[in-house]
Amino acid sequence: MKFKDLVKTVFLTEIVKGMALTLKTMFGHSVTRQYPTEKRLAMPGFRGLHGLARDSATGEARCVGCGLCAAICPSKCIYIYTADSLDHKKVVERYEIEVLRCVYCGFCVEACPYSAVVLTEHFEYASYSRDALYMTKERLLQNWDAYMGPEKDSEYFKRFWHPVIDDFTAPETQPVFRGKHHDG
Repeated sequence: MKFKDLVKTVFLTEIVKGMALTLKTMFGHSVTRQYPTEKRLAMPGFRGLHGLARDSATGEARCVGCGLCAAICPSKCIYIYTADSLDHKKVVERYEIEVLRCVYCGFCVEACPYSAVVLTEHFEYASYSRDALYMTKERLLQNWDAYMGPEKDSEYFKRFWHPVIDDFTAPETQPVFRGKHHDG
């Protein structure tokens, strides 16, 4: 054992350093948020409460009832009920999501070709009943109006969910196969 190690062992310098750090931070400002008065802001792109997007021109739901979101959902919590209208178009009668079964993967948002399904930034939704967390078409449209709306629409879909062609290009220095076959 070296002399330096012997001094550390006898005088317990590591313990003294640890106690000094503890005492220094013990009487400082707490980093805990006092929840009801201090609320944190959701990060952009956060996967929170579901919403059903409205068409900005007509005000109706963008959903056409294709069922891709329900087909790709791993927890099978999305239910879509459609009917044919008089002019032989598909009409969404009911669109329902069981929020308690949802795993918030975002596959439904990615699968929707009409940008009809959104996961809003709202994360404070607790309830004492299961019925309050069973989202119907009307509740989903209300969530869109309350937490997203047309002002966040374009940023949300462009930044977080729709692939931009620039995301899939090769860097300038990377060799790329151009489709011509050369025998050498």
